[in-house]
Formats: sequence, structure tokens, C-alpha cells
Amino acid sequence: MVRYSDVIWIAGPDGNIQHLAEHRVTPEEAEQVIADPIQATRSRSSGRPMAIGYTAAGRKLVVVYERVDAMTIYPITAYEV
Repeated sequence: MVRYSDVIWIAGPDGNIQHLAEHRVTPEEAEQVIADPIQATRSRSSGRPMAIGYTAAGRKLVVVYERVDAMTIYPITAYEV
């Protein structure tokens, strides 16, 4: 699996931090899943890549993201499975 070193977070009403918060997911939780996914697949609805995994607290999350370059991603959304 690809390991990413940079994750783009944008605050504000239209940013991805707010969008994750609407699903009760923090950026830290999303990064935990991105750093150590148990599965990598693609979203059926958008075709974007997804990381599926567990947070340090044991929550199983899906993180949908866009790949910006070889080492950078932009999380679009995340939600608990």
C-alpha cells in the first residue's frame, strides 16, 4: 500500500475538516487510518480512492481522498463503518 507523508487539511465552512466533523471524525482519526489502512479500494459513487482501517480508539473508518501527488493526499470525507 502507498504511504503518504503529507495530508492537506483546510479549515472553514467549506473545508475538509468541517466535512469530517459532520461525520464525527477528527483529522487525527483520519490520519491514523490513512497511515495504517487494513484495506485500500475505490468509492463506488465517486471512483476516488478509499482507505479503510481502525483508529487508535478502535473505530473502523472509511476515508475517501484525492491523491494530489505521489506523497500528498487531500481527504474528502470520512465516516464510521
